[in-house]
Amino acid sequence: MAHIRLPQGIPGILGPMAFSPETAKPLNALAEVLLRGPNTLTPAERELIATYVSSQNDCHFCQSAHGAVAAHHLGGDEELVNAIKLNFESADISSKLKALLAIAGKVQKGGKQVAAEDIAGARQQGATDKEIHDTVLIAAAFCMFNRYVDGLATWARHDPEVYRSNGKRLAEEGYLVSTDRLLANPQG
Repeated sequence: MAHIRLPQGIPGILGPMAFSPETAKPLNALAEVLLRGPNTLTPAERELIATYVSSQNDCHFCQSAHGAVAAHHLGGDEELVNAIKLNFESADISSKLKALLAIAGKVQKGGKQVAAEDIAGARQQGATDKEIHDTVLIAAAFCMFNRYVDGLATWARHDPEVYRSNGKRLAEEGYLVSTDRLLANPQG
């Protein structure tokens, strides 16, 4: 049961967004820019960073939702998403993404955990300043999103098919319309 009276039947971050629609719009705009805006990191890579941080924060809703978006971008490769959550170092991803995920993991623990060596390692793997910046910001933002979801004790579905369906929609349509659509149909 949520810590405050959230609208019934609306899972995860969508419940607090329905409770406070004036904050939903800027939060969705931030997600849109970070995860879908112009970037040399693919939307799949950015969703994987969000998923990894959410898994490290043990936020079921966010890791499931963004993992499904990442999997959709990856042609349905849920195994890769799960491998990254379990041990990204052994996952079949680029060395650059591994270096960026290492930075994201440090941010998840605390911003001051990121060391010059982490940045140098990412640069050695070809990461640009923009990619490093965006990785840190995605990781920091998802720590906030995860704490928003879990700090209010929102509930989350456990049916992977619901996440797949919503992941496809988010991958194709984005975050700016996500709240409007899901709030109109809270069952997914």
